[in-house]
Amino acid sequence: MLFVFFIDESLIGSLDLKRYGATTVVRVCDVTYDKTPLEKDGITVVDWPFDDGAPPPSKLVDDWLSLLKKKFKEDPGSCVAVHCVAGLGRAPVLVALALIESGMKYEDAIQLIRQKRRGAINSKQLTYLEKYRSKHRLRFKDGQTQKNKCCTM
Repeated sequence: MLFVFFIDESLIGSLDLKRYGATTVVRVCDVTYDKTPLEKDGITVVDWPFDDGAPPPSKLVDDWLSLLKKKFKEDPGSCVAVHCVAGLGRAPVLVALALIESGMKYEDAIQLIRQKRRGAINSKQLTYLEKYRSKHRLRFKDGQTQKNKCCTM
């Protein structure tokens, strides 16, 4: 099961990430809060900041997809949360990449994300996603049925 969700930074303190089964939070903005409370709850926080309004660097995309593949192979029911400051650009782009790599067309990934988060993904990021070519890195070959799930907040 692919279960990734993105949020804006303001919800980190109030959201019960454990309720969603989140084991990892990926922070793609500058550090603005102490991650110790999350780590005390058993949630790993990974810092991979990149420029606001920009598409992610190639290495970050590779790291992101490797993290998801590893997490979902080890624990198919796990959840990975990703956030940026407003939840409109950087985090949604990474979720779109995860959905595309799991087999969804980029147009459908954008539509799903924008249904939940109006205004998500700017024109520069949209062009990046349009040109992005999936390597099917999140399609699992173990015979289990994998379902795409995405939750936005």
